[in-house]
Amino acid sequence: MPALLYTLGFLTVYLLAICTPWGQRAENALFGLGKGNPEAAWIYPLSGAAYGSTPLPPLELSAKPTLMVGLAVIVVLTLVRRCWWPGCAALGVVIVTTGGNEVLKSTLPRPDLVGAPENLLDQGFPSGHTAIPAALTLAAVLVVSPRIRPYVATAGVLWLACIAAYSATNGGHRPSEVLGATLLACACYGLATWLLPPAAAPGVPRSPRALPVIPLTLALAVALVSGARNDTLTRSLVSAATGFICAALVWYAAVDRPAHTARRTRPALG
Repeated sequence: MPALLYTLGFLTVYLLAICTPWGQRAENALFGLGKGNPEAAWIYPLSGAAYGSTPLPPLELSAKPTLMVGLAVIVVLTLVRRCWWPGCAALGVVIVTTGGNEVLKSTLPRPDLVGAPENLLDQGFPSGHTAIPAALTLAAVLVVSPRIRPYVATAGVLWLACIAAYSATNGGHRPSEVLGATLLACACYGLATWLLPPAAAPGVPRSPRALPVIPLTLALAVALVSGARNDTLTRSLVSAATGFICAALVWYAAVDRPAHTARRTRPALG
């Protein structure tokens, strides 16, 4: 059951990065590399934090509008395609991911094991800004046809790579918080697809064999640009790697895994 694997991954990230002294030291040191200067990030002008700039959804005040628009699009696609079970599952993925994210952020403890400065003790696990593009991407692939699912997923993982890498590099979230949000969304998606009736489960996407290379390569490029800073190469690379891993997790959950599962079960059905 993929949902169980993603849940174990979520718990592993939380326990190793937040509940161990060496995990806290590693991420606190990464925060120190940026010297608390978010303006050093290359895409800071698009974050909405700069005066007069329009935020890149779902950053800053655009988080809730982005979520509402995404839910509305899912409802419209469900009504147009009359895919009632997948539509309900898609809404469940978004609601449970974003709602669970807020509950976990307020309930999961962050013990101070290393005597960190007060500004590094705020609870941000998992990242709400990352949870929104991850959940909306996974929800969207449930309500579109298998033929266009890879292309919808491509757009979604590029968006996620950008937001995840930027969230990790601008000082708002640690890499563990970004990864935790993505794993939470994947766990909800895995549970939703597992609960779907067999006839309503995601079908095999029809796509060229080389297609996975293209979105993942583009996601890496987007993550590198979105995580780049002028003041530290190390933090730029770590943030880019975080964004890319998030994109790869969502791509595998949304496109590759259903295809592999269908290929494994097809002989048995014959």
